[in-house]
Amino acid sequence: MDNKFSKSFLIGIDSDGCAFDTMELKHKECFVPATIKHWNLQAVSKYARETFEFVNLYSKTRGINRFPALMETLRLLFERPEVKARGLVKPDLTPLADWISRETKLGNPALIKEEQREHNPLIKQTLEWSLAINEAVDAIVGEGVPPFPFVRESLQKMQSQADVTVVSATPQDALVREWKNQNIDQYVAEIYGQEAGTKKEALEKAIKSGNFTTNHVLMVGDAPGDLKAAQAVNALFFPINPGAENESWKQLYNEGIDKFFNKTFAGEYQNQLIEKFNSYLPTTPAWEKNK
Repeated sequence: MDNKFSKSFLIGIDSDGCAFDTMELKHKECFVPATIKHWNLQAVSKYARETFEFVNLYSKTRGINRFPALMETLRLLFERPEVKARGLVKPDLTPLADWISRETKLGNPALIKEEQREHNPLIKQTLEWSLAINEAVDAIVGEGVPPFPFVRESLQKMQSQADVTVVSATPQDALVREWKNQNIDQYVAEIYGQEAGTKKEALEKAIKSGNFTTNHVLMVGDAPGDLKAAQAVNALFFPINPGAENESWKQLYNEGIDKFFNKTFAGEYQNQLIEKFNSYLPTTPAWEKNK
């Protein structure tokens, strides 16, 4: 894999749920069971699953880092009347909130150092939860999930003029393995996982590594956080709409890449894409709407 940035355009691509149809598989089969087990939510497993999936898959917080996502899941869960009726006591998440507030590289390596330094039971519990998720992903996802249709073709088309990077909140080793197993790592200049920092920081790092000017940087993502990261670094954004990934990648391949390269992407075209994207994910859970 060529790690040098040498072209005039830069394209960042999210991985889970964007390039790969692994978002639901990982969260429903790996994250949720580990969350129920390690946070003792067996008595409210139905509501825990529903809440976790809302935060991580079906709302505007889709795709955020696992640790802030855990905080938001437990906050929403313990506000639910059905959960309060069961008499469960919400854990004191203050040590985790403190760590999140001062740590920029929210991943297991940083959390391991925190646990070794503080020996805090809540941090230890969080680490055990996170490690269990990674073990489950390794066991269940394995090597058999290909990228969405038109991803490979798009990558081949992109690399003619652009340095392509993976920009994801997924752990680095998992990203490298998944892209390598599908033989599409050959098309990317760099892979940035959660250990590299936020997606904004990863994009900034990539931009500084090359010589990219205005309207020469594009982020491709499936979550509002991807859009925010793009806007934070003045990059353009092409959405992969949740539930319409195949159609989105086909559109990117057929017209989006060309518009980006010929500098007709910014303005009306991008605005229409973002307006449609913003209509896909709600901010309010269905259980609150139904009160």
